[in-house]
Amino acid sequence: MEPSVLLLLALLVGFVLLLVRGYPKARGHLPPGPRPLPLLGNLLQMDRGGFLNSFKRIREKYGAVFTVHLGTRPVVMLYGTEAIREALVDQAEAFSGRGTIAVVEPIFRDYGVIFSNGERWKVLRRFSLATMRDFGMGKRSVEERIQEEARCLVEEFRKSQGAPLDPTFLFQCITANIICSIVFGERFDYKDRQFLRLLYLFYQSFSLISSFSSQVFELFSGFLKYFPGTHRQISRNLQEILDYIGQSVEKHRATLDPSNPRDFIDTYLLRMEKEKSNQHMEFDHQNLLISVLSLFFAGTETSSTTLRYGFLLMLKYPHVAEKVQKEIDQVIGSHRLPTLEDRTKMPYTDAVIYEIQRFSDLVPIGVPHKVTKDTLFRGYLLPKNTEVYPILSSALHDPQYFEQPDTFNPDHFLDANGALKKSEAFMPFSLGKRICLGEGIARNELFLFFTAILQNFSLSSPMAAKDIDLSPKESGFGKVPQTYQICFLAR
Repeated sequence: MEPSVLLLLALLVGFVLLLVRGYPKARGHLPPGPRPLPLLGNLLQMDRGGFLNSFKRIREKYGAVFTVHLGTRPVVMLYGTEAIREALVDQAEAFSGRGTIAVVEPIFRDYGVIFSNGERWKVLRRFSLATMRDFGMGKRSVEERIQEEARCLVEEFRKSQGAPLDPTFLFQCITANIICSIVFGERFDYKDRQFLRLLYLFYQSFSLISSFSSQVFELFSGFLKYFPGTHRQISRNLQEILDYIGQSVEKHRATLDPSNPRDFIDTYLLRMEKEKSNQHMEFDHQNLLISVLSLFFAGTETSSTTLRYGFLLMLKYPHVAEKVQKEIDQVIGSHRLPTLEDRTKMPYTDAVIYEIQRFSDLVPIGVPHKVTKDTLFRGYLLPKNTEVYPILSSALHDPQYFEQPDTFNPDHFLDANGALKKSEAFMPFSLGKRICLGEGIARNELFLFFTAILQNFSLSSPMAAKDIDLSPKESGFGKVPQTYQICFLAR
């Protein structure tokens, strides 16, 4: 459906609803923002370029903390490094609630480790962190798993013999296999039909969640949910993945050995059994399914999309790839796989990976938060359960911290001596109590996969570097890069 048609539909919906309902007044003293229309909220201030462009324009008038009405509900926007850090770090507990994303809410529904709240979230997060750490440091460390996957990927690229290929699904395969080895206790062959089907569903869902139509749905979900649209396709996709997870859980249950848990699912099933007499137990079947879906989806799509952006940037800026390869040759050589220990001796490569994450800006408006109690923030009173969007893009492109925020430049993360330089504005995994569960695994994946590929291959593109388009195909909840062809030429 065309964006103009969707906007027209949203307008019509708003006026119909206006006839039958009143407009709720917000309690407390919220930050300033454009005056909302009854039921339509700030629809007239929404840019056809999507939420991020709209919020940028509104921020110019109202400052770093402002309120936007998405349909009938007020949402507080945090714009810029200082505002985000003040909320998510300095008042971490108050801002630790999780808001909703309307197009996935029918599936997640306050279950699982990412979208739950209160005691349920605290219990599931503690369990998930401990279990992922245990299986990442057990018989086979995460580093060994990533190295094995890197070896498989290098062999797969060699088979292409330098012919152009779209790396989308291979990058998904390698990142998915790392989380699968921890959650399901197995890795999948790159040609496994069931595996490729799941990856396609993830890819399509992330694109649809990030689409313009999903942003319109966020404004009027209460009404639009009764009509056909991308929200229904997303639900069908995620339900199909859930069905697969459910089958895997039953197989685990049938073969469970209490003395030798194999993975996350086994460990969860044992905890379920242990706490079955607890009336307030959060370790139930639904929380297991949704937690596995959350880890599987997030662990696959974020890292694979970052790699896709990374290698598109290397095609656009071949001199950067050449400098990385020079550092790889000096530190690692060509006769062994990269290790995590190498990272401390490779500041330029690390800076390039940081800059890829900053520039690709994968979740630009952040995953929604909400305040867990009435909260005083910068002189405003945010009532309990007020939704808050930490606009991560505004930190990653903060001109106070990055000299050329809209330009890809690894020097943003290097000091005058060429050493790695950290930045308070670098928050691709968010901050505070809701910081991404898999940050450590993702950072390790990006370093080991990125260096293993550039150790073994030079890159070329069927098109000239100047013609490579870095603008995203979709930009909403997430950013999805354009599809492209790349040649991996054996070094």
